[in-house]
Amino acid sequence: MVYRPRSIFLAAVMCVATGYSQPILDKGSVPQTTSAERPAPLSAETRGDIFMARKMYREAIEAFGEGSPKDAILRNKTGIAYHQLQELDKALKCYQQAVRLNPQYHEAVNNIGTIYYTKKNYRRAISQYRRALKIAPEQASIHSNLGMAYFARNQMEPAVEEFRAALKLDPEVFEHHSSYGVLLQERSVADRAKYHYWMATLYAQGGRTDLALQYLRKAIEEGYKERKKLAEDPAFASMREMPEFKQLLILEPRVL
Repeated sequence: MVYRPRSIFLAAVMCVATGYSQPILDKGSVPQTTSAERPAPLSAETRGDIFMARKMYREAIEAFGEGSPKDAILRNKTGIAYHQLQELDKALKCYQQAVRLNPQYHEAVNNIGTIYYTKKNYRRAISQYRRALKIAPEQASIHSNLGMAYFARNQMEPAVEEFRAALKLDPEVFEHHSSYGVLLQERSVADRAKYHYWMATLYAQGGRTDLALQYLRKAIEEGYKERKKLAEDPAFASMREMPEFKQLLILEPRVL
């Protein structure tokens, strides 16, 4: 908090107390600023966004709270701030408030799904992601999240289908860096080796051999167990003669 003296006298006292030697201007010499020259005050949302960018989540929650309690966007963003603090129940409550204020707010519906995913309630997560996709079927990140939830339940066919749908809508959907906007994209997964292997097959089938090799390397380093599949999987047929691919076949997993 910035202290602002109420009068020239108080300002002078503060200068003496602190040893500050800059001369004090009298009222007549203070430059006058017109209202047109004064910058407009920042909105509660903008101030909250600034705190979020700085990862000052408590301050963001306070700033968002100064806005209208009937603003669905502010309730959703408050939920994300709580989410980053791992206060999941408070985050869920905010997301649910946002949806009550705007039932078509697919970002908040998706974010409810991420809460259930984090709590490993994958069935309810799937339900929320599917609900969000009914509102916004072209959202690649939600297809990605739904695929992750199916993957967590070892339902590989629908998982891969959703991953393909996500890549079709946004070829870079799995490569985006996380952001604190209004829609959360789930990245955590228990069996990372298996997940990276499946991502390698998807990229290989899409002709993106650079990313296919990158994900294959991750899968092997994380201890992917079905190594024989690399030489037999038809997804990698076009890559088998590549020196980089042959090198991966003899790569030893990392010792963790």
